[in-house]
Amino acid sequence: MWTGKAILAFVALSLVMVTAYRFVPPPFTWTMAGDLLGGHGVTKSWRSLDKIDADMPRAAIAAEDSSFCSHGGFDYDSIAAAMYRNAKGGKVLRGGSTISQQTAKNVFLWQGGGYFRKALEAYFTVLIELIWPKKRIMEVYLNVAETGIGTYGVEAGAQRYFRHGAGNLTRAEAARIAAVLPLPKKRAGAAPKGFTRRYGNSIAARVGVVQRDGLDACLR
Repeated sequence: MWTGKAILAFVALSLVMVTAYRFVPPPFTWTMAGDLLGGHGVTKSWRSLDKIDADMPRAAIAAEDSSFCSHGGFDYDSIAAAMYRNAKGGKVLRGGSTISQQTAKNVFLWQGGGYFRKALEAYFTVLIELIWPKKRIMEVYLNVAETGIGTYGVEAGAQRYFRHGAGNLTRAEAARIAAVLPLPKKRAGAAPKGFTRRYGNSIAARVGVVQRDGLDACLR
């Protein structure tokens, strides 16, 4: 009896939150709370998608989710490929998670793995894909994703690394921020070295492909 009521309450609360965040910025996340508890502080500055340079979402698509505009929240081919490479012990630059899944995790959940968290991530992914347009998903993602230790969103990341706003990013700068996203506590967007530099250059080269092939058409 209590279990059923708890589930109903959770579903109702999650629907209210997802609906509200379609229109208002998420005020805080569990990851931000972790940074505060770790003594890092939190730096963030919300910027609407139309005020972010168009190459930034293109870079995110190029790096994280080339099928963003066409899938319904899950890229099953990428999931299968990631599972295969993990099983073979290969190095995976990006798992099977889409931008939608990462947004669901970043806004509503905590970092880390486990089947329970992954199940909740899938649930919230379905909800945001049903309730939010693709432009809103990308907008929220680019504003809540960790772009450095205690730094959240591409505006704060651009200010941290390049000393100017996300509305004036060059293609190379957008690619460097995208290269940081998978491991923001270990990579730096300014003067990157080694793998981060090579990965950023690779993303920059693919940004033009995203634009040319209309892989960002749902954001226009």
